[in-house]
Amino acid sequence: MLKFAFTGPESSGKSTASLWCSDRLSAQHIEEFARAYLANSLTYSKEDLDYIALEQFKRNMQDAPLVVCDTEMLVMKIWSEEKYKKCSDQIRVLWESQEFDHYFLCKPDIPWEEDPLRENPKDRDRLFSIYENQLKELNLPYSILLGSRHQRQKRMDEVLHNFSLL
Repeated sequence: MLKFAFTGPESSGKSTASLWCSDRLSAQHIEEFARAYLANSLTYSKEDLDYIALEQFKRNMQDAPLVVCDTEMLVMKIWSEEKYKKCSDQIRVLWESQEFDHYFLCKPDIPWEEDPLRENPKDRDRLFSIYENQLKELNLPYSILLGSRHQRQKRMDEVLHNFSLL
């Protein structure tokens, strides 16, 4: 069983890349739960983030041979710290409990796409650095996806080849 996670700031290509990867591998694709949860309301609380995180965590822990997750707990942790200046104990425990074979960190070097659920158009590079520092700090296996769609797909193929999946 192999699990891959896509992480990074808003509007950095996570959904597009995770869909491409899951299609390429014929893997189970786990969508971002927050989109469905917040579809009818743009306001939310710390408690909502805890609920979203727990539900995303449960969905990400699918028992399938190949799983590709559009988002994961580092996104929830940084989102909470940015929005509320603090991460709840629950999100921290979920972040420390999740296990992925590899993280794809998406660089925000693509144009910002407006979306009512997105909040940080001006500081994506700063946020990217936070993501990368967190992955490095815990010595987690990750690759940076940057550039054009073709360049990102080529990099994903290199990583997937290392897992003997291509």
